[in-house]
Amino acid sequence: MSFVSALLLASSLLAQGASAQYYKRLGSCPTLGCVFPPDQSDFLPGQLFDIRLEVHAPVNGSEAYNGGVPDEMFALCIQEGEGACVGAAEYFGQEEPVLEQWSFEYYEDLFAEDADNTTAVNVASKAYRAVSLFKPGDYLAKLTYYNISETVANWTVRAPSTERKAKNVLLFIGDGMTQSMITAARLIGHKSINGRYQSLMQMDQMEALGHQMTHSLDSFITDSANSATALYTGRKSSVNALNVYADSSPTPFDDPKHETIAEMFRREIGGGLGIVSTAVIGDATPAALCAHTRDRDQLAAVVYEYLYSAEELNATLAWPTSCQSPDVIFGGGAELFLAEEDAFEGRDMYAEFAAHGYNVVHNKTALAAAANDTKTLGIFSTSNMAKWLDRQVYPTNLQNKANSPTGDGSDATDQPGLKDMTLKAIDILNANYKEEGWFMMAEAASIDKMMHVLDYDRALGELLELDDTIRATLAHLKALGEDENTLVVVTADHGHGFDVFGGADTMYVAAQEDDRMKRRGVGIYVNSGLSGYQVAEGASPDNDTLVYGEQGPNFPVQWAPRYAYAAGFAANPDHREDYSVNTTGPRLPAVAVSEEDEDMVVNAYDNPDGFVVNGTLPVAYDQGVHSLTDVSVFASGPGSEAFRGVYNNIDIFFKLAGALALGSSAAERC
Repeated sequence: MSFVSALLLASSLLAQGASAQYYKRLGSCPTLGCVFPPDQSDFLPGQLFDIRLEVHAPVNGSEAYNGGVPDEMFALCIQEGEGACVGAAEYFGQEEPVLEQWSFEYYEDLFAEDADNTTAVNVASKAYRAVSLFKPGDYLAKLTYYNISETVANWTVRAPSTERKAKNVLLFIGDGMTQSMITAARLIGHKSINGRYQSLMQMDQMEALGHQMTHSLDSFITDSANSATALYTGRKSSVNALNVYADSSPTPFDDPKHETIAEMFRREIGGGLGIVSTAVIGDATPAALCAHTRDRDQLAAVVYEYLYSAEELNATLAWPTSCQSPDVIFGGGAELFLAEEDAFEGRDMYAEFAAHGYNVVHNKTALAAAANDTKTLGIFSTSNMAKWLDRQVYPTNLQNKANSPTGDGSDATDQPGLKDMTLKAIDILNANYKEEGWFMMAEAASIDKMMHVLDYDRALGELLELDDTIRATLAHLKALGEDENTLVVVTADHGHGFDVFGGADTMYVAAQEDDRMKRRGVGIYVNSGLSGYQVAEGASPDNDTLVYGEQGPNFPVQWAPRYAYAAGFAANPDHREDYSVNTTGPRLPAVAVSEEDEDMVVNAYDNPDGFVVNGTLPVAYDQGVHSLTDVSVFASGPGSEAFRGVYNNIDIFFKLAGALALGSSAAERC
């Protein structure tokens, strides 16, 4: 083959790789030469990251090249500004990494999958571990391979803030929370007269409002893992990846990592760190503060990494930074701590945390009584924690769950809520880091989890609990004298295609026999009516069978009105809808046809008085999925002005880091 022919072939390969693909050879690598971090990556000065290089040689398929033999003589150089391009090993002062080789297979498209026709790819790779850039400005990372090809990644080191505006940062994540959900929560939780609300959500009253875009690196619909990665590291990644770029290697623990804001805060400032979630504490959003893996389902390893480090998971990683044992870890997921199959290597992680100085608590009563001067691990149930609606309105749903965090088979009926955990975490962090300050993330996880199963009432209950927690937190910070020192940011990681489009006469819907007649019970425009979820002051709920806890203001006092809101979802399985609250627990909208056939159909026991709504998803899905929508950002306190406007999700990291002046000391080295 002549040089010109080879060049034309290489150009053709590059053009093919740039086109949209349903299935991809490697999502963040459209060419046969891969550079991680890829093009358009931003950094803080001194922020640690790994570099992974891969050269691919497909054996067969549309990209087959070089007889399936990857180039082993590839090279990377780093160009700073207009300067010379310096070999990566020399530039970072490291030994040249050893060459790694492996193979993988993938389907080129759906037709290939239907035919079980895989494409094999042989790979040559190198990894430079734990490097950093210190000087703000633009850089080029140039990978040359096959003698004629080049992959160029444009990198930018952003100038850091030189002034620390906030001593403390509290980041609230309403997982999956969209503005349409906030609007719906306001409808049912706040009284209006003649179209004017008599009170507002606490989010409505914060000092700054912005919107963030949630695209992932190689898809425009994101999940909680890579969206949390963007929020905490300033880097785009792929679906399911936690603080790494997903490479093609066999193990999920050696992918190129990047340092999180929690790790930088611990390393540069030495302040306190808290993680609070109503989900399994190894779930994606809390995990992304400290863990590094391309597979978010490595839950046991996530818990291990809270206590230890990525380097201890894989001694070849040379990753010298970690969260250094967060001071507060509150949430669910006891199965990851009990000395059983789901725990890391079957180890008793409760005992290991206790051996590292943690006070371990398992219920709301013990949490309230816990000392504030000690690191605390609070795990309050197996799996995800109980939903607000079940704890406060339908508490019998907490029975017969056998979900005690101690593993004794009893019920976890004394669970704290998000507010209990958040306020206690503040007290612990503030008592131990009064001078240095602290960073905390608190997640209302089941907004998302309940939206997935189309249980809108429970999702909105979780959202109202989040708003109540924000209100209580701001008051608590003021009482502690820390309000002027603390930046409070509220946002989501992604959205769902949910919205309210009218009202529903649930009694009429239930009374009809025909699906089309049932739909007549949905009122639109003028027939949507007004909210039936609030009652006049001093009145009693119509349904005296409900059990009401200490709900506080701005929650519905009637969750089962005759005239309910009518809401829908843009991406859902086949299901039945009657717009009434599920009093016995979270919904299960779709079930498998049979044990042999995993296609999902309407669950006959869910909303039996409703009408069938045809799904829009592949028939294998039994719940809804995320959507493209931008999500809102609210902020108050020092540095909050930076959160106004419209920006990318990675910018949340840089705005938080700016309030803390992270990276400023590293930039001074230049």
